[in-house]
Amino acid sequence: QVQLVESGGGLVQPGGSLRLSCLASGFPFSLYVMNWYRQAPGKERELVARILSTGVTTYYADSVKGRFTISRDNAKSTVYLEMNSLKPEDTAVYYCKANRYSDEYWGPGTQVTVSS
Repeated sequence: QVQLVESGGGLVQPGGSLRLSCLASGFPFSLYVMNWYRQAPGKERELVARILSTGVTTYYADSVKGRFTISRDNAKSTVYLEMNSLKPEDTAVYYCKANRYSDEYWGPGTQVTVSS
């Protein structure tokens, strides 16, 4: 049974930091590309960051470059998103997605709210 479970979301003040985690099970994690997406109220879901299976190659949306860092620990089947210098516009539900060829799995999401 495939599962992706995000954790680490919450309420943080502008300029603060959060670290999201996504624990995977039920599929060969190390072979999959891992992604973080987010969806703000009234907006489409957007790709925030991506990391390839080896962990060497990453991609970031322009809006988070220099502030967010994606990483993965294949031994722990976990992908992380370190978020620094958070802004109110980072407020969204953050989702973890795994994909490989036509396989695609999503987590239920975790809420991140940036507000004073």
